[in-house]
Amino acid sequence: MFSEVDVLGAFVPTPVVWLAPVLVIFAIADAFLTKVGFFRLFWHPPLVRFALFALLFCAARLALGLN
Repeated sequence: MFSEVDVLGAFVPTPVVWLAPVLVIFAIADAFLTKVGFFRLFWHPPLVRFALFALLFCAARLALGLN
């Protein structure tokens, strides 16, 4: 069961709190990979972007050592 975090008086699920830094990292990585032409190698770039986001989200959770 996920715990909740108090953010400015509102209880927010913990995964939503992880989402903010991951979105910043994802935006930076996506801009860089787009600039170097990485997504041209794939048939379906939005699917690769989703996979990159999922990878970063799971990596952040593992790096923080959360259950």
